Amino acid sequence: MLIAQVSAVAIFLTMFFLIVTEKVERHIATLGCGFLTLTVVFGLCMRSGRAVLEALSLYSIFQPNFWYQMGAATTSTGINWETITFIAGMMIMVEGMAESGFFRWLCMEIAKLVHYRPIPIFLTFMVMSAVLSMFIDSITVILFLAAVTVELARLLELDPVPMILSEIFCANLGGSATMCGDPPNIIIGTSLGYSFGDFIANTGLMSAISLGIIVIYFYFCFRKDLRSSDRTGQSRSCPDPKEAITDRRSFLVSCLIFGCAVALLITHAQTRLTVSCIGTVIALATLIAAGPRAKGILMRLDYKTLLFFMGLFVVVSGLEQTGVLELLAALIGRASGGNAMLIAAIIIWGSAAASAFIDNIPFSATMIPVIKSLAAVQGADLHTMAWALSMGTDIGGNATPIGASANVVGTSIAAKSGHAISWGRYCRVMAPATVIVIFISMLVIFVRYF
Repeated sequence: MLIAQVSAVAIFLTMFFLIVTEKVERHIATLGCGFLTLTVVFGLCMRSGRAVLEALSLYSIFQPNFWYQMGAATTSTGINWETITFIAGMMIMVEGMAESGFFRWLCMEIAKLVHYRPIPIFLTFMVMSAVLSMFIDSITVILFLAAVTVELARLLELDPVPMILSEIFCANLGGSATMCGDPPNIIIGTSLGYSFGDFIANTGLMSAISLGIIVIYFYFCFRKDLRSSDRTGQSRSCPDPKEAITDRRSFLVSCLIFGCAVALLITHAQTRLTVSCIGTVIALATLIAAGPRAKGILMRLDYKTLLFFMGLFVVVSGLEQTGVLELLAALIGRASGGNAMLIAAIIIWGSAAASAFIDNIPFSATMIPVIKSLAAVQGADLHTMAWALSMGTDIGGNATPIGASANVVGTSIAAKSGHAISWGRYCRVMAPATVIVIFISMLVIFVRYF
């Protein structure tokens, strides 16, 4: 077993190195390392066909609980197909919405409502970024929001960097509030059997408190820049929001489908429909409504991200089935002396620090079996550790330009428009904001759960 453990750790570290250094595309890195896990760890070292089957976890798709929650949540040690199915479904829905011009229309309409004044736009775009990211992947939100921000900044003759930085932070913060807002939350929710309502009641509260403080924080950080550009009479030079709508029928249908997706997610604990079922239904509705355009939507689907998840889950399964993660849990337990509050603090601050420099998706997938072991061995409350892990991984990535995918997308759009954001300028504003939110979250956890 020792040889299997060493091999699993070596493959895992290799995967992380390849992801961080971007030597190869990240989906190739995880798929390649996943293949090595199946052949070297499970095949040559463990000689276990059962371990391979558990890692692939294909049987879970055919279980009734995959589509409709009939009893206690079931978890697998391999590929989390529920997560992958749900993300794919939401990707298809977002592609349909973007094609109809929904996102561009929404941004332009809000800017028009506040009469194109920089400070109101700055404040409302932060809130909009957070709210949209509760239901739509933060990468997608920043992709269209930053592009519209650059266009508005050009029309209003202001620096788009303060707005883009605040939008990035609020997108990641809003994503922490719900189960579908950020990939780590999807993994945590599907792995531990949490509902949309569970996240709203726990991480949602921390996010709401933090958002109010962070909006004030960013306002005081950038108020001089915004006030110097605050001028009236710009609305005459700005385009009509209706021009953003490419197809009125598709626009109305996409709004209806989005509304249904939100309703199904909010009520899935009552309807007992799983997120994989909801994702499939929403995807089918989008493709049927798209008609001849369905092929184009499927062609634009981000298959690389889905493949990335598959390989990742297999590699993490290697650590879990060889007992490496149990050893890590025991190490955390010894470091904390079995103190539940200290365990929660280690998880939230450790997750935040790690997520500032490495991808939070593989980190959260790795930590889930660890907190399960801590709950079983140390007697720590699993739910408390889950919320600490969620907030740490979701928010910690804000601290650096490479900490989360939304950060990379937002800073890249700014750079392409001629407004490059240096590490110094980014971290000077975003790192303190990250510390503030993590500290608030830790206080809420201590007050509420201990």
